[in-house]
Amino acid sequence: MSKLFGQRFVWLISILVVSHTLLLAQDNSPNPSIFVKQTTDPIRVDGVLDESSWQSGNVLGDFWQYFPSDSTKATGKTEVVLLYDEEFLYVGVKCYTIGKKYITQSLRRDYGFGGNDNVTLLFDTYNDATSAFAFGMNAFGVRREALISNGGRQRTDFSASWDNKWFGEVKTFDDYWIAEFAIPFNTLRFAPGSTQWRFNCYRNDTQLNEQSVWMQHPRNLVIMDLSFMGDLIWEAPPKRSGSNFSVIPYVSGSSLRDFEDESQSKPDLGSGFGGDAKIGITSGLNLDLTFNPDFSQVEVDQQQTNLDRFELFFPERRQFFLENADLFSGYGLGNRASPFFSRRIGIAIDTATGQNIQNPIIYGARLSGKINEDFRIGLINMQTARELDNGLPAYNYTVTSLQHQVFSRSNISFIFVNKQAMNSGDFSPGTFSEYNRVAGLEYRLATPENKWSGKAFYHRSFSPDQQNHAFTHGVQLEHLRRKYRFEWAHVGVGNGYNAEVGFVPRKDYWLWSPEVQVFFYPKKGPVNIHDINIDSRFFWQIGEENNPHIGDYEMSEWQVEANWTFQFKDNSRATLQATQSYLTLLNDFDPTRVQEDGIFLPAGSSYTYLNGGFNFSSNPLKNFVYEVEPIFGQFGNGTIAGIKGSFSYRVMQYGSLAMTYDYNYIKLQAPFKPASIWLVGPKLDVTFTRNLFLTGFFQYNTQLDNVNINTRLQWRFAPVSDFFIVYTNNYLVEGQFNQFAVRNRALVAKLTYWLNL
Repeated sequence: MSKLFGQRFVWLISILVVSHTLLLAQDNSPNPSIFVKQTTDPIRVDGVLDESSWQSGNVLGDFWQYFPSDSTKATGKTEVVLLYDEEFLYVGVKCYTIGKKYITQSLRRDYGFGGNDNVTLLFDTYNDATSAFAFGMNAFGVRREALISNGGRQRTDFSASWDNKWFGEVKTFDDYWIAEFAIPFNTLRFAPGSTQWRFNCYRNDTQLNEQSVWMQHPRNLVIMDLSFMGDLIWEAPPKRSGSNFSVIPYVSGSSLRDFEDESQSKPDLGSGFGGDAKIGITSGLNLDLTFNPDFSQVEVDQQQTNLDRFELFFPERRQFFLENADLFSGYGLGNRASPFFSRRIGIAIDTATGQNIQNPIIYGARLSGKINEDFRIGLINMQTARELDNGLPAYNYTVTSLQHQVFSRSNISFIFVNKQAMNSGDFSPGTFSEYNRVAGLEYRLATPENKWSGKAFYHRSFSPDQQNHAFTHGVQLEHLRRKYRFEWAHVGVGNGYNAEVGFVPRKDYWLWSPEVQVFFYPKKGPVNIHDINIDSRFFWQIGEENNPHIGDYEMSEWQVEANWTFQFKDNSRATLQATQSYLTLLNDFDPTRVQEDGIFLPAGSSYTYLNGGFNFSSNPLKNFVYEVEPIFGQFGNGTIAGIKGSFSYRVMQYGSLAMTYDYNYIKLQAPFKPASIWLVGPKLDVTFTRNLFLTGFFQYNTQLDNVNINTRLQWRFAPVSDFFIVYTNNYLVEGQFNQFAVRNRALVAKLTYWLNL
């Protein structure tokens, strides 16, 4: 069987490589370009552009519409001028408007593009159309920065959690506003001696209801797609100057009380110190160090209702892991089989209870970036502490990622992950894993303009208790044109594949998933674009698990999902959805997770069911914004009806009050009792100024019988330097709030400061 898997993998990767060679559609037409002049005049960043150097610089204009059309010139005029000196890249953007009724969601940094009057700059410093830096400002002077990976093909390729030091100001006038940027070259990564970068700029004008972009491209691709960029030509190659060494120390104090621990009679008072350091090894390679990291200020996860049989995926939010994160997290096939998931570091399993617990990180180092224009490297080494009370030895985590570009935008990548127990002599053998390792090889396909993209991969795990089928492999291939999209994906995950530092929610299966999507562009009426999408997933059980309820390579599950999505000219969206499903349970399962012990859908039972629903998202430019998504139909051996969504009301520009909700009423056959499953999350977001923010987040989850309250005050008193106060409460709730008891409570104060040495 392993030989069969290997033959299929070699055959499919060969097809992928050959298809790349045959189908590569290189566009040889010259890109538009802008010349960047060097200046020795001092530039004051005030949003005025009154220095003489701005007047003599080359002006980039002539933008194209992206929304509502993608075939006409932009109505709102935008002008861009770029200058540089030894230390900074300066960008001045003049945005002409029809009035001064600008919109912003709040004054908080890292705003969303769609709900603001704003402009964004993209810099592909290595000309690889794969990764880029993004910097933006809105008409209220609020800034955002982000890293773009994987060619910017999906919205998830935009990582706004990345934070760095740069400067910018905005000034508004009667019929235009100006955004002035000053970006230190030390903030960017680029090849020394480079005379050309790739560049793009896009803008949202809420008064004209227009999104425009310098480089024209189809609106069924995301606006940040790195396939469509012009050239930025330097008068002389820029250089990194000044210090390449920054430290970000922190000090903290805390008061923690676990009310479920009867031995704790009063809060534990604590203090901590540690910090991070950033060292520029070269202009393209950066070393990040951390000592005794503290992530108490990281925004809490938004909880999810789980009606499925498998673990839910939550994104990484910790700053240390974010720069060049695609070097480590881009392996495998999404959240189906990933060999490395950074959230596993600092989280361990209590050997006595089997529950997730925090495993403190002592130190860490991360080397990542470009060796040259074709070769990227990523190295991570993290050390966690021993947990004697929980039966956990210290663990060392090492990750190596190598990526070499081939053809125009494709690459060959290799990853090695090692989790190693350290000084484990004090622990009983068999209660923990001495080591766990995964090695993987991938070929990633990307043609110009993203007409063809995809990947083929093979990963193998190694553990002391090595089992058969300790591997996963898969292929994904997408063909995208203006009028249609086709995707084929499959993945096989062996029962012995054990990636302890990865995300592998299920094993011992073979999945095929064809998908087709057709786009329509009405010339009249309220609809801007609509598409019909049919996605299917077919699971076969391989059989190495030796489950008695299903035979080898017998189909265990399938879904066929049809969606019809409408994007309206007023920015609202609607989707009609229907899903037909079949499922054979391989283990006993309670989808409600609230029944009494012994009540479940039995292993070996099979179900075929149909359900449907729709989704509507209102115009995000309004003060009151809402999303609603009802569902209804069959579920297991019964029925389901529910509704989820959100609504928010914002007070321009000082913040918003929002509510997310998810309600499901599940009625299965006896002995199941009807279950009402609630997840509600009111959130208060107040932005007093561009540097002072207050967030209050309340989450009530009936599946966990838990209420979580998280309040965070943030004062950004200097660039990338903050003071935080975080207050967290968790309560046990039983019944309809007839029992309400505190579980734990924490108050943390933390001060961080960015210091260039």
